[in-house]
Amino acid sequence: MLLLTMVYSKERECIIQGIRDLKEYFKNKNVLIGIYENIEKGTHFLKVFCDGEISNKLMNIFNMCVSNIVYNILVDEFYEKDAMLFLSDTYFFLKYEDLEKIGEKSMEVLKGKTTIIDENSIYCINKKNDILDKISDCMAENKEINVDGFITFRRKEIFNDLEVIVDKVVEKYMVEKEYDEFIKLLKYFVEIQESKIDYVNIIIDNDGSYIIKNKKGEEITDNFFRDLTELRYSSDTHSDDILISALITNSPEKIVIHCVENCKNTELIDTIKKVFTHKVQFCNNCSICETIKNSLNRV
Repeated sequence: MLLLTMVYSKERECIIQGIRDLKEYFKNKNVLIGIYENIEKGTHFLKVFCDGEISNKLMNIFNMCVSNIVYNILVDEFYEKDAMLFLSDTYFFLKYEDLEKIGEKSMEVLKGKTTIIDENSIYCINKKNDILDKISDCMAENKEINVDGFITFRRKEIFNDLEVIVDKVVEKYMVEKEYDEFIKLLKYFVEIQESKIDYVNIIIDNDGSYIIKNKKGEEITDNFFRDLTELRYSSDTHSDDILISALITNSPEKIVIHCVENCKNTELIDTIKKVFTHKVQFCNNCSICETIKNSLNRV
């Protein structure tokens, strides 16, 4: 049974290797895949057969894998010929070193090599799936795909989709860069600020609220936020922002955070660690922590 004919005009080892990997996968599923290739006037004709009928599920897997092979060729073509030109034209205000980093990050995202799952990455995955569907639909028409022809005739449409993904990479890169600059600024303030307190315990209650105690275990929450009263009682200010501001203002020599798992904003903890570095410690088994845990158990 003929599964697919792939036509391409130059040596593409990625196609041969991809089909070999696919053949091995199907072998593990007890389905034998055969490959026949001939070359006519520089054009490669690669035919893929199987030894019998296969289920719709396996056929979908086959189409998905081949679509990924073609997709990776498209990404390589885009990166080699269009990506940097698109970046330099659209984001001309960025430094060349930034564009290079964005280009590298774009390739990671386009090739699916990133592991961080967030709103941006989900959007990019969905966009990639749209491209894979277009490739799969092309193959389904007559069990054949002319790789070079597909790239030529669908180039503008597909490359526009890839550019949208790159835009998302740029967006995330700029946010991260601004965050890094923000961290540097906060670290600078901490370095020049005179320490007003040598030791603070930040206790994160079961509801995510913060209790501040001194080295002796005495609660000093109100005193700690004393210089930020206006912010503290403003409906427009988040408690996390107030805590960061209070830490910058008081610039403690040592910060011990208890029951960090109760924190509802992991970015806050990351920010504290990056700004105060070696001054930050975490605790999860002292008497203070046990009191918090036991209060949860009694609820």
